[in-house]
Amino acid sequence: MRRPDHPTTTRPTAVNGGLPGPESPESPESREAEGGPGAGVPERTVPGAGAPEAGGPDHVIPGPTTAPPLPADGVTAEAVLAPYLQGQAADFLRSLRLHREHSAPSDAGGQGAEAAARALRRSARRISGSLHTFRTVLDPAWADHLRTELAWLSGILAREHAYAGRLTRLLDALHQLSGATLPAARGTKPATKPGTQPATTTAARTAGAPEAQGRAVLGVGAARAGALLERQLTLARTRAHSAALQALGSSRFHAVADAVALLASEVPLAPGTTGRGTEALLEPAERAEQRLLAAVVALPADESAEPYNEAQDAAWHQARLLLRLHRYAHEVVLGAADPVLTGAGHALDLHRDAAEAAAAAAAAARTPRIAPATAYALGVLHADQRHEVEAARAVFRETWPYATAMTAP
Repeated sequence: MRRPDHPTTTRPTAVNGGLPGPESPESPESREAEGGPGAGVPERTVPGAGAPEAGGPDHVIPGPTTAPPLPADGVTAEAVLAPYLQGQAADFLRSLRLHREHSAPSDAGGQGAEAAARALRRSARRISGSLHTFRTVLDPAWADHLRTELAWLSGILAREHAYAGRLTRLLDALHQLSGATLPAARGTKPATKPGTQPATTTAARTAGAPEAQGRAVLGVGAARAGALLERQLTLARTRAHSAALQALGSSRFHAVADAVALLASEVPLAPGTTGRGTEALLEPAERAEQRLLAAVVALPADESAEPYNEAQDAAWHQARLLLRLHRYAHEVVLGAADPVLTGAGHALDLHRDAAEAAAAAAAAARTPRIAPATAYALGVLHADQRHEVEAARAVFRETWPYATAMTAP
């Protein structure tokens, strides 16, 4: 695995034809909060390190053994991967217990349950991502099954948080736009392409109006647009909450919890893995890194960037998922997340948030029989969020530490 102080200078050759990773491709329902780089990473100790135990002999004469010989450095892949997975499994079970405690009716605010759900998702993502990356080291059938189940659980638990965050983002943006210069007045071009959302078309027709008139129309429509978004996203959040509660009480979830409980005590390895050195982990970690670098190289160039081209979002969402897998692999092999990728990861999170918010604004604009002023406000909101998408892409390019990998021929 490349160290942070050695930038890549050539275009990667390993290209991933699609991510069969721990989660399905990004969608408006799959947004998940992060606990920060390195969160939940257990400390590891190298077997055999440290001083002899008090009262024990200074040395021990080894007896006959049938175990395979240790690598030259004395550290095996099992000694590195197993503690990481077991630590994440313990965090998962601890978060599950806290979620059950705070889900009681007495917890009116629900803050404890929400924090526990975030921690539960964080552990589930790290276990699932590690099972995907290091599948060759683990029992493949077991790893594939548990990874799929954890991805299901993580997605179910993420939806309620996603809708709440999306509503907050859109209402804040509406509040700022209703008292600021409109996007069209900032020199941006409205979307008038065939097939664009009705809200965007409405905004385009009104873009030629004087700025004062546009502000007045936006002021009238912003309140109605906010109320419409609040009704729609609150309803979606309520349904997501009910689905999460139903999932947590299902036999499928209990099977997942039982599997994670077993993982906390035993990690099923692939035949022949016991006794292998850490190169067994370095190889899959390198592959995860190469897939990330190749995905970044394949991102649309600056000159082809188009704020309203939603078709380009998928490539950026793919890069975000691959960066997450690389970060988890870095945690396993080196004990912590790669710090130089923190800014780039944050930019991709902002890109995801803005893209999903723009899609929500466009979906609200398709509501039948809404007033023209409401449609106009939603069109301005959609345009604003699409420009936030463009801004997040620019920030990513500025913070990506391996710039030559993005411009390689």
